[in-house]
Amino acid sequence: MSVLSGSRLSARHLVGLIGDLDPDRPVYDALAERVRLLIADGRVPAGTRLPSERELAAQTGRSRTTIVAAYQALRDAGYLVSQQGSGSRAVLPDSGQLRGATEARAIDFARAVPPPVEGLRDIFAAVGLRMVEALDGPGFDLLGNVALRRAIAQRYTDRGLPTTPDQVMVTMGGQHAISLIAHTLLVRADIALIEAPTYPHAYDALQRAGARLVTTPVTSEGWDVEHLSDTLASARPALAYLVPDFHNPTGASMLPEDRAEVAKAASTLGTTLIIDETTADLNIDRTWDDGPFARHSRRRSPSDGSGIITVGSLSKSIWGGLRLGWIRADTAMIRRLAHARPAGDLGTPQMEQLLGEQIMAAMPGLLQRRRELLTEHRTVLTRLLEEQLPQWTIPHPEGGLSLWAQLDKPASSALTSLCEAHGLSLVAGPKFSIDGAFERYIRLPFTSPIADLEDGVALLAGAWEQLTFRDTTRTGVSRLPAVV
Repeated sequence: MSVLSGSRLSARHLVGLIGDLDPDRPVYDALAERVRLLIADGRVPAGTRLPSERELAAQTGRSRTTIVAAYQALRDAGYLVSQQGSGSRAVLPDSGQLRGATEARAIDFARAVPPPVEGLRDIFAAVGLRMVEALDGPGFDLLGNVALRRAIAQRYTDRGLPTTPDQVMVTMGGQHAISLIAHTLLVRADIALIEAPTYPHAYDALQRAGARLVTTPVTSEGWDVEHLSDTLASARPALAYLVPDFHNPTGASMLPEDRAEVAKAASTLGTTLIIDETTADLNIDRTWDDGPFARHSRRRSPSDGSGIITVGSLSKSIWGGLRLGWIRADTAMIRRLAHARPAGDLGTPQMEQLLGEQIMAAMPGLLQRRRELLTEHRTVLTRLLEEQLPQWTIPHPEGGLSLWAQLDKPASSALTSLCEAHGLSLVAGPKFSIDGAFERYIRLPFTSPIADLEDGVALLAGAWEQLTFRDTTRTGVSRLPAVV
């Protein structure tokens, strides 16, 4: 097992991430379980150096013997390695160690990944005969083939944002696009603004590029635009990352007038907006469409989108296994990104781009079928939650892939851990923050098969009842500080 060196986590920060411990388990065991969950869901990245046993004992007020036992349990489970002189570092167990747990985990509520859209198999079969055409394309393709870029550009134009192929770069998915933008535009210690909560891999990319992050709140009801504008003015971030359509994870959509206000504020301050529109095609029953966010650009003209970089993808709307995305920006920005790209990769494979051409041509029909599936699954999941967990607050998003459910007490991490033991994988609410917040929330995708939705909610309700029963029966238990 190789261990990459990483940052050092202070005892105070770790205790803040840990939050409340399960009072019905031995302290060392409950502590080890919470740290294991933090490592498993990425809130403590692999390679991070944990505080020493002595430091953690002092911070928690526990005996050093308790901390030693917790660290040993983590080592035994494969989540911690310790070396003389270099301390203890978080690791992920080898796949062989996890095989038994993976086979037992039958239901996946952790990933918002819909099945391949109906009709995709036919496109795969038809394009198979054309795959030899990929041999006529370049072996190294930093921008993407012209036919696909033209199809993407035409779709923007049809939606009210005139676009030419030289304003488009094809990437290997939306995440690749976000990472490339971050590493190209940011220098270490630049400030970047993100929403709270937000898509975790986006803030990971910004942090790895060296950004210092500031946040602005968003809920299932929408954005606090006054706060967002004030934060732009006070922090003057180099970049701001926003998901204005069917926000991940809240499902909210930013109103047209708010988009115009935010675009104007960012333009005035010189902040480049990264607009993630990878979920924009996932409309279920929203009655309005404001078109691409970049229509509101005012730097030079409404048509070139200067100062706004748009990220799109086929992964969420068509199929998660299709790693094909794009960047839409002004031509100067596209040239800058193309110049920086070889440091990370040498272009998008030609065969995927041939497939992408056919998908873009068939998008209207494919999206209608996706909408039908999401409508049915959202209805089923909402009904199940309202019947079996009526004490939770369940939003009704007009699109997207998931519900941002509000629990009736801050126990998202404890619920995630308990459900995992019963074969249901979840991602705790704090994963969508940079500071351990959102223990009262959990993201519940409605992308799984209906049978899994039914069984998963039953497991969820049973686990929540178990946690609630524990709370009503505990007395005189010393607890660690709660996550706010």
